[in-house]
Amino acid sequence: MTMDERIARINELYHKSQDVGLTPEEKEEQQKLRQEYVDSIKRNMKAQLDNIDIVEKDGSITNLGEKYSKK
Repeated sequence: MTMDERIARINELYHKSQDVGLTPEEKEEQQKLRQEYVDSIKRNMKAQLDNIDIVEKDGSITNLGEKYSKK
């Protein structure tokens, strides 16, 4: 399932919950899809931040991924 399909299904389940309510299976699916979405956003954000280089005042370059992934 692509991210667009997940988002569409999350939205579909949300609108159904507002109209008629969800079955326990649908609630579980909704929670699972939401967690997958949040995890994906976190992974993408970390990957972007890991690729940022900062030029220090002394001219040296510090990679944020290398500096903070050790912690």
